[in-house]
Amino acid sequence: MHDIKWIRENPEAFEQAMLRRKLSGTGQKAIELDKSRRDHVAKLQELQTQRNDASKAIGKAKSQGDEVAAQAAIAKVADIKQTIKTGEEAERELTKALNDYLLELPNIMFDDVPDGADEDDNIEMHKVGTPKTFDFEAKQHFDIGEGLGLMDFEAAAKMSGSRFVVLKSELAQLERALANFMLDLHTLEYGREEVVVPLLVNENALYGTNQLPKFEADMFKTTDGKYLISTSEVSLTNLVRETTLNEADLPVRYTSYSNCFRSEAGSAGRDTRGMIRQHQFSKVEMVSVVHPDKSEAEQLLMLEAAELVLSRLGLAYRVVKLCTGDTGFGAKRTFDLEVWLPGQNMYREISSVSTCGDFQARRMSARFKPTDSQGAKKGAQFVHTLNGSGLAIGRTIVAILENYQTADGSVEIPKILQPYMGGKTLIKSK
Repeated sequence: MHDIKWIRENPEAFEQAMLRRKLSGTGQKAIELDKSRRDHVAKLQELQTQRNDASKAIGKAKSQGDEVAAQAAIAKVADIKQTIKTGEEAERELTKALNDYLLELPNIMFDDVPDGADEDDNIEMHKVGTPKTFDFEAKQHFDIGEGLGLMDFEAAAKMSGSRFVVLKSELAQLERALANFMLDLHTLEYGREEVVVPLLVNENALYGTNQLPKFEADMFKTTDGKYLISTSEVSLTNLVRETTLNEADLPVRYTSYSNCFRSEAGSAGRDTRGMIRQHQFSKVEMVSVVHPDKSEAEQLLMLEAAELVLSRLGLAYRVVKLCTGDTGFGAKRTFDLEVWLPGQNMYREISSVSTCGDFQARRMSARFKPTDSQGAKKGAQFVHTLNGSGLAIGRTIVAILENYQTADGSVEIPKILQPYMGGKTLIKSK
């Protein structure tokens, strides 16, 4: 959410920032809504002054024995009081109209985010590893998984519909192994606190992390008004909702393994087969809450952790900086990690690491109290929040199946995962 005071003071800069998002006239509309509210508040303040004056007149008239004047002043106070009551309701409506509009406006991106229309205009930062090739025709993950007898889309469709999967035996174990491996890396090596989060949240939580109102169509909503989370970023970031931390408490770093749910409303016809785009999937998430001066370094640290997961799995990948047309609604800058998939002969996204600045913190009222050099606390400021996948489990399974496939249809288990798989080195057909 944006600071309307900053918009008033920097209208041209805000307009240019929104133009990079292909939005025009947003700043002017926000200023107009704010002016209507401010003008109305000024009128209410004037009415308060008139009521105070009339109240004083009552006492003065009574002290002078002028009952007629006293009754006239009493009637005037009553009229002004009713006008103020009506005006306060109008003020609430004007404030809501302004806030609702600001909630619909995306974050301001950093200047180093490249201009572009879509993913084709993203900028490659670097590549790691050599894309895997085989002396046989590489299969896609769904053919491998079904060939092993351990990936069942048909059974899932019977009970749940399309975009669901049943994993069995070693593939189910592989999911658990990946989660444990990733959680160990993030907690033991990067000091993140592991958290088990609610999968159902209320709408306030989703407004706080900007899934609402923008992305309601992508959410699964229950009959009692709650929502299934699309990422544990929602639950983790809301842990600091409506709190004021001490500067010494920062940074706060969380990680969580959870199921996630997305309706994929805007993905009709895309990745309809396989595990790339599912309604239910699991993910290890990273969330950081930091001092504003530390958010730049924190994004690079989170990117490093996500890259380390891929490196230890022996998977070739590349890092891209998203362009303006591909950067998410709440992000100031996003780096995507794309893993090489031999079956598709291309890189596919497996992680996004984003910095949001104070965009989410304003929506959640998440602050901290800075201290000066003498230790005295100063006025509260908004924290900065960041989030990143570390990694998406389903897509990591896809990458392992395609990169570690063998000619006979079995799949080698990456060495780093073998201890988590009870010492197994190979997944064979059932």
